[in-house]
Amino acid sequence: MNDNTTKNSTIKRIGGYLHKVVPISDKSGKVINYVLKPFMVEFKPRDVFQVIVGAALLAVPVALSEEAWDLGERLPLQNVLLLALLSMFFISSFVYFNTYRFNLKGNTFEYIKRVVCTYLLSLTVVAIVLTIIQKCPWGVDNILAIKRIILIAFPASMSATVSDTIK
Repeated sequence: MNDNTTKNSTIKRIGGYLHKVVPISDKSGKVINYVLKPFMVEFKPRDVFQVIVGAALLAVPVALSEEAWDLGERLPLQNVLLLALLSMFFISSFVYFNTYRFNLKGNTFEYIKRVVCTYLLSLTVVAIVLTIIQKCPWGVDNILAIKRIILIAFPASMSATVSDTIK
C-alpha cells in the first residue's frame, strides 16, 4: 500500500465492530478495491471473554505448581508489588504498540480501560483458581493470598494480553 491509501482510509462500523476501510488504488489513482482491517480500539464483551480465557491459559498450570505457592511465601511484599508494576508495564506496552500506537488520540480512555481491565480480570481469574484449590488462605493470611495472586497473575496477564489481540 502506498501513503495515499493510508491517508484516504476511513473508520466504519460493520457488524457492530469498527473497521478501517482502506481503498486500494491503481497507478492512475482510481479505487479498484477496499481492504477491511479490524480497528480494535473498543473494549467489548467479546474482548472480556478473550482476556478471561487467555488469563486462564497460564493461570491454571502456574497456580497448580507448588513452586509458585512457596515463592509467594518467601518473596517480600515489596518484590511482589514490583511484579505487579512490571505486569502493568508489559500489558500497557504491548497493548499500546499492537493496538493504539497510531490510534491513541481520541481513544485514551479505551486504552486505559483495556489495560486496567486486562490486569484486573487476570487477578480475578487467578484468585478464583487459587481459592478453589484452597491455596488462598483468606481470613487466615490475607497478605499471603494476595502475594500468591499477584505472583501468578504475572504470567496470566501476559497470556491474557496476547489472547486479546486475536480477532
